[in-house]
Amino acid sequence: MSLTICNVHFTQQPERIVWFSSPLAKLLKLGGRKSVNVKLGKDIVPATVRTVKRKGHHVYMSAGLRRSIRVPKSGNVYLTNDEGEEEIQLGPLIGVLTDNNGTRSSTAPFGERTGFVRQLLSLGQKKAYLFAFTPRDINWQQDTIHAWFLDGGGGWTRRVVPLPDVVYNRLPSRRAETGSTITALRERFIKKKIPFFNWSFFNKSDVYKLLDNDPEALRHLPESINNPTPEKIKELLEKHQFLYYKPSAGSLGIGIYRLTYHPRKGYFIRYRRGAGNVLLRFSNFNSLMRMLRARHGGNLSSYVVQQGIRLVEIDNCPIDFRFHMHKDGHNKWVVAGIGAKKAGRGSVTTHIKNGGSLMTPEQALSRTFGDKSDEVLKEAKAVAIKLSEAIERNYTHTLGELGLDIGIDRDSSVWMFEANAKPGRSIFKHPALKEQGKASLEYILDHCLYLSKFRKAEGMNLNDS
Repeated sequence: MSLTICNVHFTQQPERIVWFSSPLAKLLKLGGRKSVNVKLGKDIVPATVRTVKRKGHHVYMSAGLRRSIRVPKSGNVYLTNDEGEEEIQLGPLIGVLTDNNGTRSSTAPFGERTGFVRQLLSLGQKKAYLFAFTPRDINWQQDTIHAWFLDGGGGWTRRVVPLPDVVYNRLPSRRAETGSTITALRERFIKKKIPFFNWSFFNKSDVYKLLDNDPEALRHLPESINNPTPEKIKELLEKHQFLYYKPSAGSLGIGIYRLTYHPRKGYFIRYRRGAGNVLLRFSNFNSLMRMLRARHGGNLSSYVVQQGIRLVEIDNCPIDFRFHMHKDGHNKWVVAGIGAKKAGRGSVTTHIKNGGSLMTPEQALSRTFGDKSDEVLKEAKAVAIKLSEAIERNYTHTLGELGLDIGIDRDSSVWMFEANAKPGRSIFKHPALKEQGKASLEYILDHCLYLSKFRKAEGMNLNDS
């Protein structure tokens, strides 16, 4: 297989003709060939082959060919062909699936997510045909997408393109991706053999079920029970002294309770109400359960109870870590970025919206482990990679990105509390983590190249035109 970056130009001829510069024709072994199949995404069109004397790797496409195969724009892109095959493929054509929650405008077609989409598309401009789309932009009858591309000036332009080589799923909310329409959409892409990652949001209980029979992962998971009975909650409280009680499909720390048991003092519950933190004491367990039922109308199903871990603290406030994980261009899990989150005083969680603060892992660990901090961080990274591999090993769909909520206890043991299949990017707002944020985008692009099979063999040099 040969893979190179070429510069695509357009000409005005109405016939389907493709010209290759002499060095590119030689690289692709096109000598003497009169025609070739040109592929973009899932579309293939035959074209007459000609060569042009020009240095570098250039492709000239006639207007007739461009229209037939729906090439969205000129400029640098990858070109690949398999030896002996009468086909060359431009691309990859990469689609970022998202939505706008009804707040679309011509300057912000994806609402508040437009900035992230723009960053990603901008980074991939000179390597791929990268576009964004919503479920409503797909035409399944014609197998096309009315796609959003960045134009040369940073604005947006629409183009109709074939179905892509790979889809990166960033549907923004659980609500946006539930329902039969989106389930059918995902299945249709898979049926057409188009890699689709990430499949969907996880529920908290999903991850624990996935890893239930994975010994390597289990040693890093706090004891957790889905839909526990009051008797089970009481048993775990007496065993661990404190627990977290949280909604299985929750996010941003909403609806989480911290339950504590002191044999002499009774039962305590801490939670967030409005803009403040609440701490209540109960003399017996039944009173605590009555209070929980009263707050939730008697409905406490879809909750998870989880063993509390005595995390390292700064200023008596616990710290946990968000590990932003990616698959890279070689299909390996890597740590793209880490944010350390310090809980607000009296808060149940470390979420920034609940009074938490963000710092780098080095800042947090040097204050808690001193000279040992580098060693502790190195071990945490190794565990995060093992946990990501374990989740992928036990998950039926394609994963390319994970957000792991990791805790480190006072003995430097590493624990995973949650895994998110579509992690938020708030940690990259920290000035010291901006470069990690850029690296995260590059990993997304590299993994799309991997999944689309536009990847170079080890040691292969790519020549820019």
